[in-house]
Amino acid sequence: MRMNLTLVMTSGLWALAAVPAMAEDRLPTIPPTQYTAEQKQAAAEFEAERNVAVFGPFEPMMHSPQVMTLARAMGDYLRYKSAIGNTLSELAILMTAREWTQDYEWSVHYPIALKAGIRADVADAIADGRRPAAMSADEQIVYDYAAELLKQQHVSDATFERAKSRFGTKGVVDLTGILGYYTFVAMQLNAAQYPAPHDGRKLPKLPP
Repeated sequence: MRMNLTLVMTSGLWALAAVPAMAEDRLPTIPPTQYTAEQKQAAAEFEAERNVAVFGPFEPMMHSPQVMTLARAMGDYLRYKSAIGNTLSELAILMTAREWTQDYEWSVHYPIALKAGIRADVADAIADGRRPAAMSADEQIVYDYAAELLKQQHVSDATFERAKSRFGTKGVVDLTGILGYYTFVAMQLNAAQYPAPHDGRKLPKLPP
């Protein structure tokens, strides 16, 4: 982690102390009044598609507006229109946020997942790093596929075939895309040290 040198008072004397770099030191949010022409276009396209100004993980990405626009477009499909449906996609998103210990991603998607139909005990088990005790058949398929791909970087033949049999080849590609996309988002947020909402639900720390 990059460190800043800051003057602090110690026993009545000023001394230099190293403190962690914060999000605004790394990829500060760019005020719309300071947008370049490319950033203005990217922000206008974002608002036209999402009906809201650039927010959250897309703020640090605005330093590369082309990346932000492509990421937004992929997210528009994978989050809202994937072949596995919104409920199971939220399960996959929670598992990705847990794998990357990404508090912003988790705090935003936890309530969305509950509203979409993921039970609180399932989400809370994932937060604790445990396999949920009771899941639907579809949730088990998504959980096993996601757990293998996120943790082992591959999927066994048996797990792949179960997913393909249930969701089809399009569904398997979309599920893999959701895991990859939200891994990308988590990496951007972690690299930028983007803060989670103060009132958001935080992930508990897991033992190494």
